Amino acid sequence: MSDVRVRRRDGGLAILSNGFRPFFLSGALWAVVAVMAWLPQYFGELSLSNAFQPMDWHAHEALFGYGGAVVAGFLLTAVPNWTGRLPLRGRPLLGLFLVWLAGRIAVALSGHIGWAAAAVVDCAFLVVLSLAIAREIVAGKNWRNLRVLVVVALLAAANVMFHIEAHFSGDAAHSRRFAVAALVALIMLIGGRIVPSFTHTYLQQRRVIGRLPPKFGRFDGLCMAVSALALVGWVVAPENTIVGVALIGAGLLNFARLARWAGERTSGEALVLVLHLAYLFIPIGFVLSGLAALIPALSPSAGLHAWAVGGIGGMTLAVMTRASLGHTGHRLHAGQGTKLLYLAIAVAAPARIAAALAPQWSFVLLHVAAFAWLAAFLGFALIYGPMLFRSRL
Repeated sequence: MSDVRVRRRDGGLAILSNGFRPFFLSGALWAVVAVMAWLPQYFGELSLSNAFQPMDWHAHEALFGYGGAVVAGFLLTAVPNWTGRLPLRGRPLLGLFLVWLAGRIAVALSGHIGWAAAAVVDCAFLVVLSLAIAREIVAGKNWRNLRVLVVVALLAAANVMFHIEAHFSGDAAHSRRFAVAALVALIMLIGGRIVPSFTHTYLQQRRVIGRLPPKFGRFDGLCMAVSALALVGWVVAPENTIVGVALIGAGLLNFARLARWAGERTSGEALVLVLHLAYLFIPIGFVLSGLAALIPALSPSAGLHAWAVGGIGGMTLAVMTRASLGHTGHRLHAGQGTKLLYLAIAVAAPARIAAALAPQWSFVLLHVAAFAWLAAFLGFALIYGPMLFRSRL
């Protein structure tokens, strides 16, 4: 259904005509707020009145605040395409968005309202999102995508565990890894579809003779299975030697998987190339996390932030820009402004990894990573925000 008809039905609010509109914009803005508040906390210049210690607050709002919003925006847009049903829009979409916003407020005020009340409000969002997706998949009999629902449900479970672990142990280390693992698994699952698919379409449209990305096959299944087992081991025992070897093995498989997708042939369109570059940080994260288990002197933060900033941040930014262009009726082409967003995230990820590997330079590198991250997501809000408020062309 066109946005014009949706607006007539829903009171003229284009921003509520599809899930990607409010959640991508709010997620980007929250990515800016969370990092602006985190850096002064890290250096002891700011103290927030919430129930989390600073590291946990930073991780929670990045993974469940920003990450939850982008996952919602993507799935609320993609699932109707998979099931053939109409998207969530209007007042129901507004209600879901307000649940997400209430979670951000509850976490911020958790030092006043108590950790349990904040947990109930905050955890409600991913639970409601999972139920909404489940309803659509069941109603559309789209059983193939139950795998996506399982990963979202795991992310919801990680959020519940995060609040509990943070309160009773004072450090949500296991839950932080659980959430990162769930988002990495979602990227491997969804990225394994869209990266080769969009690459295939791009190359066919240009009728360039050469190799094309293969369809999902046994190798992809093997890569996913080994990666999932390695991630489970990393969540439970990140310093275990066997887990370290499994992580490196999973990383090598993901390098090979990415190489099969013909990314070197996409240099003519940044909108496609960035998907390959973002996925590159998934195997990098596996290898660095594996090496950290085998080499005690190597900081585990390097692998974690390769996944978080490069993989999750890069892939979500790539998907946000592409989906926003396509679903608002704009040409699928990265303009100069969008290319600068990609450049910013391409600076942020290596800088944050380097800050973990070279602690003597961490002050400078952390600031470079933070300001590059801010440029990427504030830039998204400024460039794409106006089109998200307007009807589809």
